[in-house]
Amino acid sequence: MNKPTRARVFTGTALAVAVSMALTACGGNGNDDAPSGGEAKEQKSSEAAAVENPIVASYDGGLYVLDGETLKLAKTIELPGFNRVNPAGDKDHVVVSTDSGFRVLDATRQKFTDAEFKGTKPGHVVRHGGKTVLFTDGTGEVNVFDPADLSDGKKPDSRTYTSAKPHHGVAIELADGELVTTLGTEEKRTGALVLDKDNKEIARAENCPGVHGEAAAQGEVVGFGCEDGVLLYKDGKFTKVDAPGDYARTGNQAGSDVSPILLGDYKTDPDAELERPTRISLIDTRTAKMKLVDLGTSYSFRSLARGPHGEALVLGTNGILHVIDPETGKVEKKIEAVGDWTEPLDWQQPRPTLFVRDHTAYVSDPGKRQLHSIDLESGEKQKSVTLPKGTNELSGTVAGH
Repeated sequence: MNKPTRARVFTGTALAVAVSMALTACGGNGNDDAPSGGEAKEQKSSEAAAVENPIVASYDGGLYVLDGETLKLAKTIELPGFNRVNPAGDKDHVVVSTDSGFRVLDATRQKFTDAEFKGTKPGHVVRHGGKTVLFTDGTGEVNVFDPADLSDGKKPDSRTYTSAKPHHGVAIELADGELVTTLGTEEKRTGALVLDKDNKEIARAENCPGVHGEAAAQGEVVGFGCEDGVLLYKDGKFTKVDAPGDYARTGNQAGSDVSPILLGDYKTDPDAELERPTRISLIDTRTAKMKLVDLGTSYSFRSLARGPHGEALVLGTNGILHVIDPETGKVEKKIEAVGDWTEPLDWQQPRPTLFVRDHTAYVSDPGKRQLHSIDLESGEKQKSVTLPKGTNELSGTVAGH
């Protein structure tokens, strides 16, 4: 789960939450399936029919569950507070970060299960190698589980590790059982360490100031964002990718199993209340080099994703979805997704958001209360829907990772 990289309410160097409710932690054509009048209606039956490939969108006060193919609204679930959504790692479930901890939503059947990981400030959710990893910022606790174990509706058995100090962190488990997790306190974050399958420390790096976010590239190379580059963990060793300048923050990243190159944001003003960068970073994990690409438009922390072939995808504030070749940095395709928009100062406030599953990109337009699905191959909008309220976060079920 990612957040903006330089908002004063939640900055890379001071990620202690300044708002008590904050959880720390992503109108078109062919609207044939929208209900008459363009307004989606909640399904009224008490036992909702199963939804295939569900999409889940948060709004102020609840969640919308939609059919991923038709975008028909299947269920409205009331849930007070600021809630975040992430894939749980199977075809049925989504992890919802609430004010009390991580809860598991059976999105296919549109109901919460008994699986819950309680804790203050639930943060990042990471899927990799058949495991899902939760990091609870308020306690520093890491929980690792197999998403297949969610099928019975109960809380799954999990591997647990507690950080030395609570902090806004993230963790990922590799195929051999190594757990890579961040180091820090509420005031300062410095790097990452590696634990073997028995939670014994085997490696450490403390040269990544303001560490935030993670992404895995081809070959299980893991990258963590720093305020002066990117920290890579590869073949049992840490390597630092230096960025030009004294301050150059890559706090949000997106990886792909079929690409050795990570996509990251790129911010250079440590004093900005909210920096709106136009450059993105491409980190080659083979050479430990960084390439910068200027898109000519800004974007937000919910603008980054990867396509099915490893394409780098960036939703710009000009409303364009940029499809980028990560090897060359060339923008190969520009897809008109939504209208122009401006990133709000408060990271919790809605803004157009990108979620990608297989060959389909889902893009929200909260100002118009709309949601669109786009075919990445053709660049055409498939479906659009207008919802009762504008949405905030956007996610869905994703089987396998």
